[in-house]
Amino acid sequence: MRFEIREDDLSGPEIQALLREHLAGMQADTPPESVHALPLEALRQPGITLWSAWRGDRLCGCGALKTLAPLHGELKSMRTHGAFLRQGVGQAVLDHILAQARARGLLRLSLETGTAPSFAAAHALYRRNGFLPCEPFADYRPDPHSLFMSRLL
Repeated sequence: MRFEIREDDLSGPEIQALLREHLAGMQADTPPESVHALPLEALRQPGITLWSAWRGDRLCGCGALKTLAPLHGELKSMRTHGAFLRQGVGQAVLDHILAQARARGLLRLSLETGTAPSFAAAHALYRRNGFLPCEPFADYRPDPHSLFMSRLL
């Protein structure tokens, strides 16, 4: 199934609700000191672009790219709306972000995700797309509740 991927200015009620759901989900599955999901205001900072995936007028999911260094980016805020799980939303958003990262000249894309069983689908998606476990990057520190992954572009 096809999705329309749009750069999102974060002003719409649908994306704001999905990002609140994302943050709440991270907080429900992870101790507070290990939650690295960004709140809405932080996603508006320079160096972060968020895209949303749509089917018609229905928001299906989102994902963001944060520039860490001239050649290194971080995948942030990947979330699929519950009504669209297992329909390829995550793959579509990830494909778009990978293409955008390459177009921006990035050579590496990294991510941090949780280790709880609820993150298993995310781990599988990232592994299928060439992400491998790595050491903490940027300002992250070792954390038993975090899985760090990275891939070359």
